[in-house]
Order: sequence, then structure tokens, then C-alpha cells
Amino acid sequence: MAAEDKEAFLSRWSRRKLEQAREAPQAPAAGAEKEEAQAPALPPVESLTPESDFAPFMHPKVGAAVRRVALKKLFSDPHFNVPDLNEAYSGDWTGGDPISEELLKTLNQARTVLYREEEAAQAQEEGAPATGAAQPTDAAARGVAQADKPKDEDGTGRQDA
Repeated sequence: MAAEDKEAFLSRWSRRKLEQAREAPQAPAAGAEKEEAQAPALPPVESLTPESDFAPFMHPKVGAAVRRVALKKLFSDPHFNVPDLNEAYSGDWTGGDPISEELLKTLNQARTVLYREEEAAQAQEEGAPATGAAQPTDAAARGVAQADKPKDEDGTGRQDA
């Protein structure tokens, strides 16, 4: 048996790995070294259009500042400024008209939540006791409240047995 066979597996593996690492740093061929040392010829950044070839700017030997300027020129095209319609948060939802005060007063939830204090203050001014829930103050508001109640088949709202 050779000395290599008597050696433990992990010891032999570690030794071979170290020997391989010592032998690995060999000089590459002279021609390959010259090709890697030179950065590709770059067109002027001012002449770039969205149809231009941006591949030379992605070479590892090109400086980060030059690459950044080229990419900025590429992504300034309006083609890249189109939001994805399938992305829920890509739209600008900050625009639009606010809900008018008249419409807000007709909404049941707004009337019970937002205007409870107003109606309580009005009731105190008139001398009537304030209630916990908001009461419709005019016929139109009562009509809206009545429209929310379920109706039977004949549309009267009565529940006859």
C-alpha cells in the first residue's frame, strides 16, 4: 500500500487542495492579457440614442461614472417612463377631486361619523337634548335613510305575516 492510501481521507483531501492552490497562479497567455487590459472604444455619450448599442458601456473596464451617464441617457427615454398597469402601486392616485361638502353630508356613514358633533351642537342651541346617534334633520336626509332599509316584494317596506 502506498503512503497515500494509509492517509485519512480528509487529510489527503486537504493536502491535495492546498497543493492545487499553490500550483494554480500561473501567468495567462500574453495575448489574453492585452485584450483584458484595454477597455472597448466608446462612442460619445452625447450622441447616444435609445436605439444605440449600450453593451460597450457595460464592460468591466469602463468607469462607473461613464457607465452611469450612459444609463441615465438610456433611461431618460419616455419609453421607460410607462408604469406597469398590472402593478397596483404604480399609478399616481394622489390626483382627483375631493368629495364635495354637499355629497359628504348625504352619505350615511359620513353623517353618523363626521357630523355627530355638529348636530349635537345644533341641538343644544335649539334646546333639544342631544342624542348619541345622528338623526336626519330634513326630509331629504330621512328619504336617504328610508332608502337604505330593506323592502318586501311590493316595495312598501312593511313586513306583513
